[in-house]
Amino acid sequence: MTKNCNFIDKLRDAGLRPTKQRVKICEILFIREKTFHFTINDLAKKISEDINEKISLATVYNTVHALQKKGYLKEIAINSDKSYFDTNTTAHHHFYDEDTHELIDCDQSNIDSINVKNNITGKKINSVEVLIKVASDNQNHN
Repeated sequence: MTKNCNFIDKLRDAGLRPTKQRVKICEILFIREKTFHFTINDLAKKISEDINEKISLATVYNTVHALQKKGYLKEIAINSDKSYFDTNTTAHHHFYDEDTHELIDCDQSNIDSINVKNNITGKKINSVEVLIKVASDNQNHN
């Protein structure tokens, strides 16, 4: 019950009424051992598979975006029409596998310090996160 209370608090903090469906969404997102990377469609599919219950795509979309806006999820834009969400909201890097469409954490220690030579006037850099796109190397090596 403590976990559900935590979800209710998160949902209320995000400006959402803690309905049964939204609490179920939080359970799928936050009761796990590892970081969860997902698209809205991935999450909707997982919900229907895991709890055998249909939650409208609009409810999933609105819940995820409200949680992201409040900082409980991080959005990673892959391109102009594809975004993933991440339950790990700390600053960290990612690999994006263009073959499998999988987003994979990349440990900070695997990237050397990044030297930003120019910044926007009047702004400070809060964090630097790298997205590394990878694909199969199908070239013949003779």
